Amino acid sequence: MGALSSGIKCFTMESMKELFVSAVRLRRDRIKSYDEYPFCIPLIRDMKEITFRKNVTFLIGENGVGKSTLIEALALSLSLNAEGGSQNIHFSTFNSTSDLSDYLFLTKNGIPRWKYFLRAETFYTLANAYEELDGRGMHERSHGEEFNEIFDSFSNPGLYLLDEPESALSPKNQMRLLCMLNDMSKKGSQFIIATHSPILISYQGGEILDLNNGAKRIAYTDTEIYRTYKRFLDAPERMQSLLFDN
Repeated sequence: MGALSSGIKCFTMESMKELFVSAVRLRRDRIKSYDEYPFCIPLIRDMKEITFRKNVTFLIGENGVGKSTLIEALALSLSLNAEGGSQNIHFSTFNSTSDLSDYLFLTKNGIPRWKYFLRAETFYTLANAYEELDGRGMHERSHGEEFNEIFDSFSNPGLYLLDEPESALSPKNQMRLLCMLNDMSKKGSQFIIATHSPILISYQGGEILDLNNGAKRIAYTDTEIYRTYKRFLDAPERMQSLLFDN
């Protein structure tokens, strides 16, 4: 993994020739009504096909746009546990999943030896499962340390689905995660990541899909994430004055 002491050193890379999952489309012929969840979500209602062209794809969009719903359905379509974990983890505490996975068709190119789904929303239950299965004292660490331990364990080339992996990480550890993404991509891994992090989506070897606009490809500096953070950090006093209507 790239050094983080005096400076963070990472190297970009070209996309793989063949990704494990290169596209996902909605099986519209199976849908009876677009008035019911999750098909009433505009992203899903209007979805035809989403293609993945690079080893690292970021899914961005406002809260409620359907990022987590989509990435959860991708995980279930790949036989991963709804609450997170590797292909070897199987448990359930509360079933809150949609049935969207039953209506998706994935274009696959080979079978990854390793698959992993990280879901920030249900990470606590995943940590409990690790403690019961192999005695790992996950809860003896801080939330961020737990996340770092999971990311440090990513050594097998494969397919990784990450839902808001930045949620427990400091900016420095988000940069550390960037280096992991880069290193694992060079080993042949594919990542599909739902995120709000301006640090993560800056990755030069990745591609950003804006789910607010039908999964349209978008440049980093054109994203609402980048623009909002830049406006605020460039002039926090002015922005707060506007926010507080002083």
